[in-house]
Amino acid sequence: MRWNLPNIVTVSRVPMLFLVVGLMYAEFPYAATLAFWMFIIAAISDWLDGYLARRSNQISTFGRFMDAVIDKVMVLGLMIALVNADYFGGLTVAAMIALLAILTREFAMSGLRMMAASKGLVVEADTSGKVKTFTQLNAIGWLIGSRMFSQDFGDAFGTSDMVIIHVVYWIGVTLYFLSALLTVTSGISYFKRHMHVMAD
Repeated sequence: MRWNLPNIVTVSRVPMLFLVVGLMYAEFPYAATLAFWMFIIAAISDWLDGYLARRSNQISTFGRFMDAVIDKVMVLGLMIALVNADYFGGLTVAAMIALLAILTREFAMSGLRMMAASKGLVVEADTSGKVKTFTQLNAIGWLIGSRMFSQDFGDAFGTSDMVIIHVVYWIGVTLYFLSALLTVTSGISYFKRHMHVMAD
């Protein structure tokens, strides 16, 4: 394993995750704004590490493995923080059930990939998995953004403009539950296509 720039960018998302979650719980002024922009930086780095690796011809096994693992850790960590930090209000129970479905799928997929690896096979990410991840990241961004607007810039909005905050919030909520649905359906699709992996 070489500590080239793409790999450093990949691993940097771990401390960024801790920082974003800490800011989501912080109560000092503009903590929510800092959480939002730190999340945006982390999301951009998810694209940047792959771009740098391809451009400099530094694609590595370590980089591909850690990119996938850290993506899951970041998404799941932030989703847990969203539910626990009361970003869903009256929908918290439904959001927790959706999160449990997402966690179940991700652990099941990890098990499938481990079984495939034991047989010398690789279960590659397909379009449905990439769409799922894209939707999850968007859901997280909109929800953190809604807290930023309401907590740090609520006074800047007039009564008639408060609808903007609600729209941002409901876009995030809708994308969150959509991402849960896509996560489950893409998982089912993976298992249908790779059922042979579990056959002895």
